[in-house]
Amino acid sequence: MLKSKNKNTVMLLIFSLVAIASGANLMADFSRGASFHHIAKEASIIALSVIAIAWMIVELNQQAKEIRALKAELGSTQQTVRTAQDYVIEGRKQLGQVIGQQFLEWQLTSSESEVGWLLLKGLSLKEIAIVRNTLEKTVRQQASSIYKKAGVAGRHAFSAWFIEDIL
Repeated sequence: MLKSKNKNTVMLLIFSLVAIASGANLMADFSRGASFHHIAKEASIIALSVIAIAWMIVELNQQAKEIRALKAELGSTQQTVRTAQDYVIEGRKQLGQVIGQQFLEWQLTSSESEVGWLLLKGLSLKEIAIVRNTLEKTVRQQASSIYKKAGVAGRHAFSAWFIEDIL
């Protein structure tokens, strides 16, 4: 962006210098009585330079407008993302409270609750055993106890119990 802006500024300066130099040359040629053909060439160069300058100014103004519009759109999008993130964080907090309350109602032990949270987070029984520094067989027994107390058939049904009626 900055590189493009500098490039456009340099081009504007070059066209401006060409127009000014050609204008000075035209005045000198005119005062010396140069031919009409030569004066017409000089005038054409000046006209083309002025047209190029005007065209570049219009383009730069249009680009500046587009950049301002894009920045405004980006700002509103970022605000939407922040709002959505706040909404998601609040939703997660509320869901966590609901899950914790349900664990209490199912009368899960503290170990079963910990395993239940890890199951909901998607860890495998082996990963849970590693995290909890216990045997995989113990985690499997705790998971079975959780499913029995929750009245579900297995891991997928356990996870689905909390989100089943969302959609």
